[in-house]
Amino acid sequence: MTEHTSTGRATSSTGWKIAVAAATLGVVYGYDIGNISGALLFITEEMELSPLLQGSVTTVLVAGNIVGALIAGKLATVIGRQKSLVLVVLGYAVFSVWSSLTTDVLWLDISRFFLGVSIGLSLVVSPIFLAESAPTAIRGALVVGYQVATVSGILLAYLVDWALADSGNWRLMLGLSAVPSVLILFLVVRLPDTPRWYLMRGRREEARATLRLVDPAADADRKLAEISADMAAERGGNLAEMFRKPYSIATMFVLAMGFLVQITGINAITYYSPIIFQEMGFEGYAAILGLPAVVQAAALVATVGSLVAVDRLGRRPLLLGGITTMMLASAMMIAVFATGSLGGGSFWGFVAILLFTAGFNFGFGSMVWVFASESFPARLRSFGASLLLASNLVANLIVAQLFLPLMEGIGGAATFAIFLALAAFSWLFVLRFAPETKGRSLESISTYWENGARWPSRSTADSGRDGSRRETS
Repeated sequence: MTEHTSTGRATSSTGWKIAVAAATLGVVYGYDIGNISGALLFITEEMELSPLLQGSVTTVLVAGNIVGALIAGKLATVIGRQKSLVLVVLGYAVFSVWSSLTTDVLWLDISRFFLGVSIGLSLVVSPIFLAESAPTAIRGALVVGYQVATVSGILLAYLVDWALADSGNWRLMLGLSAVPSVLILFLVVRLPDTPRWYLMRGRREEARATLRLVDPAADADRKLAEISADMAAERGGNLAEMFRKPYSIATMFVLAMGFLVQITGINAITYYSPIIFQEMGFEGYAAILGLPAVVQAAALVATVGSLVAVDRLGRRPLLLGGITTMMLASAMMIAVFATGSLGGGSFWGFVAILLFTAGFNFGFGSMVWVFASESFPARLRSFGASLLLASNLVANLIVAQLFLPLMEGIGGAATFAIFLALAAFSWLFVLRFAPETKGRSLESISTYWENGARWPSRSTADSGRDGSRRETS
């Protein structure tokens, strides 16, 4: 059975099941990283946690992310993308329930570490599964939809925390994500693996059957030939090559981008915004949990706006504009804390948090993975994405653990002054090193890094890999 999209291409019911699974996984992932923000208020009260222990409840999740991301690529190759997704969904369900049943911070940290491992697996496996199995007619929509679903999941987490705040039921806040996880499990276990994985294992007929199942309008044999050619192009790459010329500059760029995305403070907002709103003088759950939900709604709008604008305005304008907004917001936060205008809650503090989050999602949050996918030839592309993710998670770990102790030790003004300085450095870094890749082929972008992070001259470009005469110096 097939349905027709607006483009006239037929999309099978299996294709739409993949779309539903992707959206649900995105929502559950977003919910699981966002729900601790409200739950931590009540966990802290019940377990009498210090700022350091509060940070540990969040940090162990990120530590688990790192472990999961490190093993995900090997796992997805050995047992398959689909079976890896089954493990992800089971992990979401089991460890979210476990975390909701714990009675002390040690077991809470242990359960959240393993939930983090599941999230780390998902960060690697979900994009691979989507890229390799999505029908052509809806592939673009799925990429957009997964990002939007993740932000929607964070927003949902804040709304649930808000709704349960009067009861203080942090266990239900943490455990609720098991419900969609169990439901989606019944769908994921029935999906086929990806054609690419079947080809990797020498199972060509299963690859052909899967292509026909998920994308009936496609020429299965032609697609198999394209996948085989792409796999051949990826052979021969290794991690050591990433740190040798001509790709060492691109590697340093991607590592720095991944680190700067997180060290500038976005997850301090995602994890701890209710605490930040309390520090700014807001009172009552309607404010300290409701206002973060409004912030995440703005983040959702900014994410959609970025996805609409990226191919029209280019990568650099979005990055520089988003970081500029983060700098402005950090300066506003410094003023709010420095002037002591916190009684009854600071309107300008709320505006600053909203602008910070929207600016991040419009720039850094949407663009960083674009650069990771564009900066390397096919044989090194997966290594590039892995290095960026590792750098990103290390910075996330630092922010998650140090933010609350910094707020308590040096105060809000000094803490956001650090974020302002880091954002200013990021702006200068992007201005100096980030190339504008709008409208350029992947082969053309590779020549930028191979040429010492400079676009080749017109004569070089005209005789370059893609033969395009539209290249400019």
